[in-house]
Amino acid sequence: MLDDRAKLLLKTLVEHYITGGQPVGSRTLSRASGLELSPATIRNVMADLEEHGLIVSPHTSAGRIPTARGYRLFVDTMLTVQRQDMSPPELPPGQPQKVITSAAHLLSELSQFVGVVMAPRRVSIFRQIEFLRLSQGRLLVILVTPEGDVQNRVIFPEVDFTQSQLAEAAHYINTHHAGQSIEQMRDGLQAEMETLRGEIAALMKVAVDVSSDALAQPETEVVIAGERNLLAVADFSNDMAQLRRAFDLFEQKAQLMRLLDASGKAEGVRIFIGGESQTVPFEELSVVSADYEVDGQVVGTLGVIGPTRMPYERMIQIVDITSRLVSNALSHHGDAHPLKSPRRKHPGR
Repeated sequence: MLDDRAKLLLKTLVEHYITGGQPVGSRTLSRASGLELSPATIRNVMADLEEHGLIVSPHTSAGRIPTARGYRLFVDTMLTVQRQDMSPPELPPGQPQKVITSAAHLLSELSQFVGVVMAPRRVSIFRQIEFLRLSQGRLLVILVTPEGDVQNRVIFPEVDFTQSQLAEAAHYINTHHAGQSIEQMRDGLQAEMETLRGEIAALMKVAVDVSSDALAQPETEVVIAGERNLLAVADFSNDMAQLRRAFDLFEQKAQLMRLLDASGKAEGVRIFIGGESQTVPFEELSVVSADYEVDGQVVGTLGVIGPTRMPYERMIQIVDITSRLVSNALSHHGDAHPLKSPRRKHPGR
């Protein structure tokens, strides 16, 4: 456990390093902390902090910088979010894809880092389903959404169904389950399986699994803006290997999706520090994220990705405000108040 003096010195060190980007020495800490301590006492406290794994001394400097563990303690127990003047433009209601693209650029512009928005998770509702036998072992599934979108998927079921069986299965599903979500259809069919003939029951199961895939999210699942902002960050511009790894992350959208999904496990604004867990596998990157909603229902996640040496207080406000703006635009409500005080954060671990 750290005493109050050690906590204050750690807080001062982290804030000073975030602002200046240079290792912090004992003399600087003495002046900035306001504590009347001798340089020797401060050096002893810093040695204790280093022993706890909260700070580290770069080889080229006598000063110290925070570790991922030091940043985590700072954001969990020492960070206080005070409202700053911030008047981002409203995101006008419109097509979801346009809203999230605008939101990603807004996050990037406000933070000067990388803005990332995961597309809204669509409720998988179907209006009609049809099955067409193409050849032995091949089956075409045709799904029609309530909006009239048609999606096709070729599958290879283990059973070779006849066209009459396929027509019977489609008729049954459309009669009893049209207008439901795939999840509701799955639950309903599960309860009805015992009353259906074996081959039709097998086809129903295949249909549900295929429908879940066919009505999955659109191809553009993640919108990214501002990757080039990292070129101006000294932490990356001085280390091309780190920069290449960061850009590789942005190109591998599946990995980025997993990162955002992992960060969406708690409410409020969340902070993930690079290197402290597998959630953010790159030491020099941190993520500040939050969910956004449509009519009170969480449908997606957005956030800022930048260096671990980022102004977390400002990033919390940017992410919180943007999530409210997106929720407001997607819900088409004019009475929301996106600029109220930030919601309490629940930092990730």
